[in-house]
Amino acid sequence: QVQLVESGGGLVQAGDSLRLSCAASGRTDNNYRMAWFRQAPGKEREFVAAIRRNGINTDYSDSVKGRFTISKDNGKNTVYLQMNSLKSDDTAVYYCAARERIPDIGIMPSQYEYWGQGTQVTVSS
Repeated sequence: QVQLVESGGGLVQAGDSLRLSCAASGRTDNNYRMAWFRQAPGKEREFVAAIRRNGINTDYSDSVKGRFTISKDNGKNTVYLQMNSLKSDDTAVYYCAARERIPDIGIMPSQYEYWGQGTQVTVSS
């Protein structure tokens, strides 16, 4: 099993940048697909970005493509989400998730076995 802890959320203005971190502990052999999801009040949890086991290939939702970047530092067992040009629509609780099962795919919350507690991101317009 792996435990995930997010950090880096906060209150920013539209157009600002923010970097979220997700620290993994427990079984950290890097054999996980890692992803970020977000959930706004009254809405379902939605996929934001994912990075595959090779640490190279990435996937993004259309709403954040070109603005957000997911990356991982295997030495620190940490996944990052760099968020630029933030908009008020990006306001949500952001969750880090890990998928252990094969294949290395998945943009649905049900496809991930492990979750962090979430970190709040609020973007004021």
